[in-house]
Amino acid sequence: MSNKQKFEQDLTLLLCRLTKGSEKEVENKLNMLKDWLIKLQKENIVKINHSVMELVCAKYLIQKGCEVQIEYPLNEILTCDLYAIKGYGNLIVEVETGFIPPENALAPLTYTSARLASKIIRYSSFAGKFALGVPPHYILPFPRALAKPPRNRTDQEIMQIKKLCDAYYQKPPVALEEIRNARIQEIYIIDVDRAKVQEIDPEAYLKRAMQKGIVYDYMPAEVKEQ
Repeated sequence: MSNKQKFEQDLTLLLCRLTKGSEKEVENKLNMLKDWLIKLQKENIVKINHSVMELVCAKYLIQKGCEVQIEYPLNEILTCDLYAIKGYGNLIVEVETGFIPPENALAPLTYTSARLASKIIRYSSFAGKFALGVPPHYILPFPRALAKPPRNRTDQEIMQIKKLCDAYYQKPPVALEEIRNARIQEIYIIDVDRAKVQEIDPEAYLKRAMQKGIVYDYMPAEVKEQ
């Protein structure tokens, strides 16, 4: 079986699980999203681990009354994972699987913190609400300051986040004003095994992770000293 055949088979099996007992309208919308993902996979744009999380999250949002699109272009540079509209408001969800590129194997925490910070900063400006989606087995080490209301963010925190992002992302670099105004409103814990999604407030999420001793300082010494 080819990778493309396996991708389509896995999405079809997931759709059977997601649509069991669902209304016909929900089933139709999910099938349209599945077909879109299959098309993108044929163009080598999406991967299976990421796509199954997107579909589980899409069902959750559809059942909340949202119109949902997957791999939605925001501009000529950025494409978001899920773009949802309900009434006059919009929501963007970026899904994180925890993948670390081989070139960042010696600094996985620093790289991941920078990637998450950059995503929150860049994508939240397009969203009425911005959320990160994460599997239950992975803890997101994003900067704690970004979970605060922007008015509670200090200049020192803003400069630290700027330094962190600039270490990895400078095309284009994030601006101080973007960091000052960025905000993440929700974390979606996406459980593919059970086809369930749990919402949690970002500050509560980080507090829970810190209590378990899992989250470290998001600004490692190597970046602070640059």
